[in-house]
Amino acid sequence: MVALLKAIVLGIALALIVSLFVGSGGSSGGLLNVRQVAVADVQFYWSWALFLLGTALAFALFLMLD
Repeated sequence: MVALLKAIVLGIALALIVSLFVGSGGSSGGLLNVRQVAVADVQFYWSWALFLLGTALAFALFLMLD
């Protein structure tokens, strides 16, 4: 359970950083489907596909470390 919570944090970080570079370049990233999201006067780029892939990768790494 703790490994999953750590993986979610890393998945969010990976999705924000990669989506920032892909989205600010004017691309949608193909299958990543990077979109600009507005939440309470804050706009940022986000990709659900990238979040899920990053979380799964981090979770697998944390499980292998145990």
